[in-house]
Amino acid sequence: MHREIGMLTAKVDTLLEGMRRSEEKADASRASMHRQIETVTGRVGKVEAHMATIKEDVEEMKPTVDEVKAMKQRGIGALAVVGIAASMLTFLVTQYFGEVIGWVVRR
Repeated sequence: MHREIGMLTAKVDTLLEGMRRSEEKADASRASMHRQIETVTGRVGKVEAHMATIKEDVEEMKPTVDEVKAMKQRGIGALAVVGIAASMLTFLVTQYFGEVIGWVVRR
């Protein structure tokens, strides 16, 4: 009977030792997860700070970009007007240049 009690005691001790090791592994795993979460949290904080800075820069640049777009549109319009005027001038010169040369040659 003493021998059986000794065997049971040994088995219980073995089970307790296994549970203790399992707890130690779980503690180490949880500590690792906490470190990783803290690292990710720090990185997210830095990204948020950078995004805020970028947002401010974009808001500062937006009026300038809009103004440049407006100037571009005006430039395109001016080129169209100049093109139409040049076309009209070319037509007038070609239409009436022959008559002017004829008039000068006759004299």
